[in-house]
Amino acid sequence: MKHSAWAIIVATIPAQAGVTEFGAGIDQSVWRLTADTQIECRLEHPIPSWGSGMFVARAGNKINLDFELHGLRAQARTQSVTLGSMPPSWRPGVAGRDLAQLRFYQQFDGLVDGQTAWTMLDELEGGRMPTFQYRDWYRQNNAVRVSLSNVNFRVKYQAFVDCMNNLLPYSFDDIAFTILTYEKNSDKLSAASRRRLAMIGDYLKADPSIDVVVINAYTDSFGGRWTNQQLSEKRAESIKAFFTGLGLDAGKISVEGHGEKKHVASNEEESGRSKNRRVVISMERSSNI
Repeated sequence: MKHSAWAIIVATIPAQAGVTEFGAGIDQSVWRLTADTQIECRLEHPIPSWGSGMFVARAGNKINLDFELHGLRAQARTQSVTLGSMPPSWRPGVAGRDLAQLRFYQQFDGLVDGQTAWTMLDELEGGRMPTFQYRDWYRQNNAVRVSLSNVNFRVKYQAFVDCMNNLLPYSFDDIAFTILTYEKNSDKLSAASRRRLAMIGDYLKADPSIDVVVINAYTDSFGGRWTNQQLSEKRAESIKAFFTGLGLDAGKISVEGHGEKKHVASNEEESGRSKNRRVVISMERSSNI
């Protein structure tokens, strides 16, 4: 077990005998941008002899940020954890402050989300050190402090911000199930569905973990049954060609044309028939990004 190279004294988390400190010293502090895509941004910081911490932002239509604290040992029990912000050792006399009271759960990594995670980034940018304090079951319930160093943070932080600004404004869940509709007696998508398919295409280009795509095509009941069956198959194959054109392995794509079967609306009016002229796309992926 290796202690950090500096002593930490915080007004809001009083110093006491028997507290074990973990954190990167000045010559150890490293920040790495370990994911830089339109799907995920990840800024990681190794914590010597303890584990690592990382900020993670993912594609989606909401402002999102998580901080994940990964220990070499799993959490032995569910317990309360104090998150504070401390000055570096070269700023003596500056008081620390509490940021939040958290709950870390047994067998799970520590998680900080929402505004508190953004606050941690702000503290690091301001030259302070977010610090977690808890009672460690592995060390006879003695107090442990785990700190993030601000040394070498700012350069990689700017790259992390740039990555977040490039995230797609929708997630896998937003496009995993899609219904596309068609113009009458045609394999041409409606204008709204063309925009939707383009959005799916942008996501597929950025996420290589998509490994199952199921395409089911349907028609309304106008026209001959055999003609409609062929039309549904043509629509399904057209969507498959779109996906393979993006580089998706054809072996991952399943297509089926159902013709006039399984209507979802009445065929008596055009509004209902337009709903029946559809392709349903379902996707799965191998990793939970």
